[in-house]
Formats: sequence, C-alpha cells, structure tokens
Amino acid sequence: MPAPFDPAALAWDSRGLIPAIAQEAATGEVLMLAWMNEASLRETLETGRVCYWSRSRAAFWRKGETSGHVQRLVELRFDCDRDCLLLLVEQEGPACHTNRRSCFYTAVRGGEAVEIMEPQAG
Repeated sequence: MPAPFDPAALAWDSRGLIPAIAQEAATGEVLMLAWMNEASLRETLETGRVCYWSRSRAAFWRKGETSGHVQRLVELRFDCDRDCLLLLVEQEGPACHTNRRSCFYTAVRGGEAVEIMEPQAG
C-alpha cells in the first residue's frame, strides 16, 4: 500500500545533500548528475520545475533559470538505499553547460577519451 513520501526518510550525506541523476523521461537518456538538499527537493516537488543545490555557489540552482533550458519533473524515484535520486524529466534544450544534450558526452573507447556528442547549435 502506498505511503506518503517523507524527504526526511532519505539518506542525506553529512552536508545534507543527495545525488540526483536526471534522465530524459521519453528516451531514457541520462542527462546529468547534480545534488539536491531537502529544500531544493521540496521546491521541485511543489513546482514541477527541477531545482538543484549548487555546491560551488552554496545556493539554489533552478535548472534553466538563466539558460532557458528548463527541466520539468515527470517522476521522482529513489534507490533501494534511499541515498540517490532519479529524476525523470522533460528537458528543454541542452542539459549540459557545454551546450550538449547530456553531460555524458565523453566515452572511453580503445583506451582513449573520445567526445561522442557535439554542442547543439544556437
């Protein structure tokens, strides 16, 4: 039987953060990894627009706030240990700050790092 979701039941790290993987809901493409704190998770659930916690700026990072490349939450999932989130999203434009669809644009092939995705035009 379903139970109400309580973010306090997640396994937050010592800084009050949890890793969050963003995946395109329609295709399954892995877009990026970022971090959330409880407040950014609550905002995401309340608004439907993904909000992360920027560790470098120590501030909310509302995806697409400056770039327009918004992520809309389709479904939130967490793993069996409750220490990692999976956000199924609808991504507008590129997810990566390098203007690529995904942050995972480098592969190791034959022992070499190879860029497998070009930046998007415009």
